[in-house]
Amino acid sequence: MSSVEITADNFNDTVANNEIVFLDFWAEWCGPCRGFAPVYEAAAAANPDIVFGKIDTEAQQELASTFQIRSIPTIAVIRDNIMVFRESGALPASSLQQVIEGVRGLDMEQVRAEIASQQDGAQPG
Repeated sequence: MSSVEITADNFNDTVANNEIVFLDFWAEWCGPCRGFAPVYEAAAAANPDIVFGKIDTEAQQELASTFQIRSIPTIAVIRDNIMVFRESGALPASSLQQVIEGVRGLDMEQVRAEIASQQDGAQPG
C-alpha cells in the first residue's frame, strides 16, 4: 500500500478508523521533503497495516496550523487517537523503521495512564 493524501476533509475519519496513522507534513518546494518521500513510500509499502498519510502544508494550511508545524518535513504519529511521536527533519530509513517498531510496541493503556496522571497533576490544587 502506498501513502494516502490527508486533507481537512478526510483527516478525522482517517485517524478515527485506523489504529496507527503516520503523518508526513511536506511541501512541493521542500528539497528534504522530496528526498524523504521515497523512504516514506517504502515504509508504507512494507507496512500495509499502518496508514501513511501525506499532508501538503501549502494546500492544507489549517491542518499544518493545528499541528503547529514550523519546519518540514515533520513526521507525527497518532495511535488510538493519541499523538505518540513527532519529529522534524527527514529520517533515514533505519530511524523510520525504529519509530514504526516503537509505535507498534507501545502499551497504550500505560500511555493513557501517563496522560491522565499528567492531566491530574496540572489541575489547580
